[in-house]
Amino acid sequence: MFNKLVPLSHYLVTTHAATKVIAQHAGQTYSAKQFAEAVKFWINKLQAQPTQRYALYTEDTYPFAVLLFALLHAGKEIWIPGNNRPGTAQQLPKDCQLLGDWDTDKPIDYYLQTTEYSSLSLAPLNAFEPQLVIFTSGSTGQPKPIAKCLNQFQLEVDTLEQLWGAQLGNAQALATVSHQHIYGLLFQVLWPLSAGRCFHSQTAINPEILINTAGSTPAYWIASPAHLKRLDQHSPWQGIAGLKAIFSSGGALPEQAATQIATASDQAVIEIYGSSETGGIAWRRQEKAWTLFSGMRLTFENDGWWLHSPYLEIPPNPPFTKGGELNKCKNPPPFVKGGLGGDFQLDDQLTLLDDGRFLLHGRSDRIVKIEEKRLSLTELEQRLLALPWIDEAHALVIAKSRDLVAVTVVLSQRGAEYLACQGRNPLIKQLRKALEPWFEAVVLPRKWLFVNTMPLTPQGKIDQRLLTSLLDVDNRKLPQALNLVITADDIKLGLKVPEDLVYFPDHFASYPLLPGVVQLAWAEHFGKLFFAINKPFSHMEVVKFIKIIQPGNELMLTLNWKANTGKLYFNFSSAQGPHSSGRMVYEGHK
Repeated sequence: MFNKLVPLSHYLVTTHAATKVIAQHAGQTYSAKQFAEAVKFWINKLQAQPTQRYALYTEDTYPFAVLLFALLHAGKEIWIPGNNRPGTAQQLPKDCQLLGDWDTDKPIDYYLQTTEYSSLSLAPLNAFEPQLVIFTSGSTGQPKPIAKCLNQFQLEVDTLEQLWGAQLGNAQALATVSHQHIYGLLFQVLWPLSAGRCFHSQTAINPEILINTAGSTPAYWIASPAHLKRLDQHSPWQGIAGLKAIFSSGGALPEQAATQIATASDQAVIEIYGSSETGGIAWRRQEKAWTLFSGMRLTFENDGWWLHSPYLEIPPNPPFTKGGELNKCKNPPPFVKGGLGGDFQLDDQLTLLDDGRFLLHGRSDRIVKIEEKRLSLTELEQRLLALPWIDEAHALVIAKSRDLVAVTVVLSQRGAEYLACQGRNPLIKQLRKALEPWFEAVVLPRKWLFVNTMPLTPQGKIDQRLLTSLLDVDNRKLPQALNLVITADDIKLGLKVPEDLVYFPDHFASYPLLPGVVQLAWAEHFGKLFFAINKPFSHMEVVKFIKIIQPGNELMLTLNWKANTGKLYFNFSSAQGPHSSGRMVYEGHK
């Protein structure tokens, strides 16, 4: 298939098989001829408008492709945001016209069936004109616009087809990722169009729908780790086994998930490593090491890794100068520094192997992926700090079968008063509501810990280990941490007893109570989190069980460590009064 690629810049001026199906959308098939006719309709419509800069967002892929090529041929500048949230729209340039599914209450008619301008003659696109602007979250917390020219995408399409075109054959593209990000844009729109493969317009929300959509037609899956690690014994493995390929990008696929897929379906997932700034960098299949794409080179300079990529090289006679300053383009989009110089400093830590492959060890900045959505933890913290209820905020990711965001916050006086008057859940609801204009629901914090002061290490840095230990717990065996008060004398930890603790059915099924031995285990567990208790347990002193603890109870655990005597004092209490208390004595002390 590689030698049959149609250059994206010539897609609408090259003779196609007019009846060849290139997309399925809303229950209908669309041919190359119908695609060209719809694009020409929109070219005429857009050329009549003085606006030069458009923000393009659509839920479905086929309308996106139509509008994308119409904007390109109309000579417009195209900004492709990751979502259609109100806060995202506010961050766009003021002269940026919204186009597509921005107002969900007023669906747009895309006029996909039209022959009105079918005779319109088109010239090839300038593949080196930086008309496209995509976004990535910056380490400073603000989404960064990155200008791209069509040639950069074409080079990557050529590479992908050379590697996997023969394997895919005439398979159709099915995706559970969005075309609004570079991975989906390349794999779901540009690569299929250039290679002549049909793509499905609607994003599948789960593998069952994806497999049903494919039916008996050869297909491949454009996925993300968030989707793939959810697969379980009930997944449609027979259908998955029949796919031509499974691609994954947006983060490393856990080894356990890759092994499960290989065992259940004999599919070795093809993982793609890259970024919005660089495009694709490397790939791997059922192994730890990554293989660089052709033309890529890694070098270590100034305490960091640098990538040299042909996707970033300045083309001959470009309309811009080295460094990204434009000479000829009207209303030039900004460029990430280094983004077009052929070399780019990576934000990842890695080890280069002797054979040219490399191992990844995670990001050195604070950009994370949640359900394939890129999130800047720094930006999330900044948005929280802008609220009147919060003085300090720290965000982290809890790695589960579905990764989630957790935040620790120090409330302002106003926030503390709101918490005291309205309660925890109403406050969290207000905080989430305040974040909604800026972030999609899937990346909003799911766990919250309110503290009086941010816990620090002896080096004066936020104690990540402690916060992770408090927020990332197995709630079948440990309580949920709600709030934390640290004073010079003791630790006060607000806890909620889960309804489904493993201890309740045996103690007792008809009237569940928290066993005393579990209360002691909890006291020791949290005591060792906060204090340097490094001696073996010896015995208990003055233990009292005063009031029963039941599912759903909210408790205050007060802990005090007397290092000179080796004794941990604990007290469980609630609004009902004291529940239990005592002292744990550790060896080496009397």
